[in-house]
Amino acid sequence: MQADLEMVKALLDGSRKVVVLTGAGTSAESGVPTFRGRDGLWKTHRAEDLARPDSFANNPELVWEFYNWRREMVGKCKPNAAHEALAEMERQIPNFLLITQNVDGLHSLAGNRKVVEMHGSLWRLKCTVCAHVREDRSRLPPVPECPVCGHLLRPGVVWFGEPLVPGVLRLAIEQINSADVFLSVGTSNLVQPAASFYQLAKDHGAVTVEINLEPTVNTGFMDFALHGKAGEILPELVTGF
Repeated sequence: MQADLEMVKALLDGSRKVVVLTGAGTSAESGVPTFRGRDGLWKTHRAEDLARPDSFANNPELVWEFYNWRREMVGKCKPNAAHEALAEMERQIPNFLLITQNVDGLHSLAGNRKVVEMHGSLWRLKCTVCAHVREDRSRLPPVPECPVCGHLLRPGVVWFGEPLVPGVLRLAIEQINSADVFLSVGTSNLVQPAASFYQLAKDHGAVTVEINLEPTVNTGFMDFALHGKAGEILPELVTGF
């Protein structure tokens, strides 16, 4: 793998446009649960069953209990070496964009500023009635209300069955289509549309690189596949920038 790592490192110079996609595996090294496998249950509920608009409509108290627990847990997590390396990559590569499927905000805490949060953020609150939206890391009441209109607030995340925030997917596709190098980091490549981003990149001539703890369904289609902890591989890629 060392030879491939050195080749990928050589590609990451300041003259190329680099787009990075990150998934749950990137934050798992910080202690953030992936909600797959053993992490898939909260109390007796499947996380996928709570992260739905109909679940919130039927039982907002339960859904907010889950999200307040997540906010408290994630709030204790710190960016890991993978997050720090991606922040350094952004500082050293002028034409850089990070697209994340994660909602934990750890990329921003690490120092990334060119970030597209495809699935929103745990720290964003949205009113269910009016246009009020705000970032808020404070401890919330069990069922928070909008300070503008008094109606119920909801987490500013994209739930199962909901479309992405308008413009987010278009921006991601536009940037991927013009990338020279596309990195897929810490994602199992099972969730669409992000799972197909590597193909968009390849179709437009980009070099595609997978960095993941284990092989994925896309591994055989990648130009390079570096398997191991992102927190170990990414720092090697930015060493000596």
